[in-house]
Amino acid sequence: MVKLAAQMLRRRIGSALATLVALTLGVVILTALGAMVESGLRHRPTAQQYAAADVVVAHRDLSFTTKEFGDVNHVTVGLPEGGTVPAALADELRRVPGVATVAADVRVPVLGESAATGHGWSSAVLTPYKIIKGDAPAAAGDVVLDARLAGDAKPGDRTTLMVGGTARELRVSGIASGSGPESVFFTDAQAAKLAGKPGKADAIGIVAQPGADRKAIVAAAGKVAGTAGAKAYAGSGLGAAESDSESPQTLLITVGASLGGYVAMLVGFVVAGTIGLSVRHRRRDLALLRAVAATPGQVRRMVVAEAMLLGLAGAAIGVPGGYLATEWAHDQFVDRGFLPAGFPMGMGPLAAVTAVVMTLLVAVLSALAAARRVTKIRPTEALGEVAVEPAQSGKVRLVAGVLTLTGAGTASSLTVGASGPTALAGAIGMLYLFVLAVALLAPWINRTSAQLLTPLLRGVWGTSGYLATKNLKANAQGMTTVLTALVLSVGFGGSVWFLQDNLERQTVEQAREGTLAQHALVSPAGFPTEAAADARAMPGVQNATGVRHTSVILKALGDAEPVPAQAVDAGGAGTLDLHVTSGSMADLGADGVAVSELRAGGAGWKVGDRAEFWLGDGTPVQLRVAAIYQRGLGFGDVTLPREVVAGHTARNLDDQVLIRTAPGADVDEALASLAARYPGSAVVASGDQNKQLAQDMAISAWLNKLLIGVMVGYAALAAANTMVMAALARRRELSLLRLAGVTKRQVKRMVHAEQAGLLGVALVIGGGIAATTLIAAVNALTGDPVPYVPALGWVAVLGGTALLALVTTVLPVGRLLRVPPVESIGTKE
Repeated sequence: MVKLAAQMLRRRIGSALATLVALTLGVVILTALGAMVESGLRHRPTAQQYAAADVVVAHRDLSFTTKEFGDVNHVTVGLPEGGTVPAALADELRRVPGVATVAADVRVPVLGESAATGHGWSSAVLTPYKIIKGDAPAAAGDVVLDARLAGDAKPGDRTTLMVGGTARELRVSGIASGSGPESVFFTDAQAAKLAGKPGKADAIGIVAQPGADRKAIVAAAGKVAGTAGAKAYAGSGLGAAESDSESPQTLLITVGASLGGYVAMLVGFVVAGTIGLSVRHRRRDLALLRAVAATPGQVRRMVVAEAMLLGLAGAAIGVPGGYLATEWAHDQFVDRGFLPAGFPMGMGPLAAVTAVVMTLLVAVLSALAAARRVTKIRPTEALGEVAVEPAQSGKVRLVAGVLTLTGAGTASSLTVGASGPTALAGAIGMLYLFVLAVALLAPWINRTSAQLLTPLLRGVWGTSGYLATKNLKANAQGMTTVLTALVLSVGFGGSVWFLQDNLERQTVEQAREGTLAQHALVSPAGFPTEAAADARAMPGVQNATGVRHTSVILKALGDAEPVPAQAVDAGGAGTLDLHVTSGSMADLGADGVAVSELRAGGAGWKVGDRAEFWLGDGTPVQLRVAAIYQRGLGFGDVTLPREVVAGHTARNLDDQVLIRTAPGADVDEALASLAARYPGSAVVASGDQNKQLAQDMAISAWLNKLLIGVMVGYAALAAANTMVMAALARRRELSLLRLAGVTKRQVKRMVHAEQAGLLGVALVIGGGIAATTLIAAVNALTGDPVPYVPALGWVAVLGGTALLALVTTVLPVGRLLRVPPVESIGTKE
């Protein structure tokens, strides 16, 4: 059977090649996405700061359970601010048998000639760092410098460092050498004071005694850590104690997993449609086999064998292609700062095996489904069966299509009426439901459309238009795959691609319109809380607000996710306009919270409710909802009083100070003196900040557009592939028309009329699906019911689809018409 299948493929090289292209590209895309996920899962960050520790107790993620619709979900989410542990745990850990040294590590952001991290000297043993010149710090004004940062400095010299956002003159007590990240060291007491997190440590490291039972130490440390909601990291897991929730492996897992499901469904659509069309065009061949005594099982096995052969060939080409695509993506990620240069991309077999198995499974199931009708007919009816299309499609298909269309309509109404993550998830699901409904109902859509278009096509193309409508009606079943492919490409191209444009535009626009301050004081070192007060005290300044960017963790759809947030200085009103729609920012106080409409709608919060969530370090809070605002994209979904996040962020410093000056006030000199108080800072215009935000958004959007572009490109290629196959399969039909007296020009006009009709239907349906999806998603994310579409956006989608349809049909048909009809009438379909 395999030999026969191979011979059949060789005799039908066109359809075989089209199917191979669909399978190969499916394997390429799935392999690349799988390699991303596999790389993220396999990667174990190497311990640097804690390289000499045997065990590290840290709090790096948050775990809890939720119950949705009766199902219990166990949720784990990384802490965006890293998390802390009680410093008092160090005393309990010292009592564990076999422990030699326990050191609580606190981190302090430091800026000198370059950025570094400050620690207490007792934690130097965890790297380890060793004094090579001078002595350990003994007083609050002492510092030990990393040899890589010291330059010409020597013990006894004075040096100035930005510590805690303030310039401090310190005495260099010693120079240390170590292999960890560039660090400086203070006394333990001074480091704890500068960190601003009383009673807390970023991590606690343990060094075991020589010959001690390390497994027992890890187990005992895990029990102690569990009492504080922390974990004990050891062995290859030590590096995870240093990483945060924004680590490269998290990015790869998120990107690969979130997109992989949608791509898998897309590949299923494309491969199933291509194989189905290929088998349908071979009805005469398969029917002839039935007429010469081939059993239905033999025919099915032959078709499956063909699909398996093409699938294996696609895997042989696609797997190396997928790994090449992974290497290209890795280079692009590194160039744009998504991954560090040394991050290894895993090229293990798991991604390839998964991609190949999924693609082969789709190919086999598609081949079985496509061969079902041919193998069910009796041998005596075989040759007659292929003369015309079946008059009716299956009732099961009709019922399934109606139910799917009903589900899509229900999803659209729920999406438009909902908000937040529920609406966004509903919009994407709605897109797939609509496309699936079109695929199921395509035969009825084609027949109805042909009936409705008959007057128009006859009026424009005359006799050729009449022939076109008859062809569209007679071949309604065979053109289902073509219609589905066109609708799929228009639906994806006109919705998910423009969604990213809307997010970029709305984010920048909201930030611009909501920033009332004309200036911002910025610094990579951050600012202490008194910087905003200093700005407010300056003549000509109406108000100034210290802003600290952070993240909080909110529950959503039975899961949890970090969402962007900001903490503001309550004394600096008048510099931001968040477009409050309910409540008042003046009521924020010290125990309130303001949330965006997106998150308020998703969580069901109203003004006056108690909102429960977690701060970025995992600290649970319950705050009163004081206001609900519209500009969540530009300023974050959650706005908190600065007092609430004090001691709960990694830097514990303000990122910027927004300054609003009186109209006409000459404040240039005053602002320059303000910047001089905080070395390394600068005063920039708020408009320049918005330009930088737009550039940052463009970099971030590149990744989303790359992934979306892969999906849209694959859908468009599938449409082209399908239409070329459908056109080339009409050799005998066109030859018969020409032998019956139809001229070559009339045949071309007929094909043009058919494509115009089919393309018009596809553009109307696909455009309607795209518009519905885009409106629902944009309304959910921004509250704007009218989405933004770039000036040439719809022209590119509609024009590109029209050009694609015409080129992939007109050119193949033109090639067929160059062959004399008497030479083609006797050839296979």
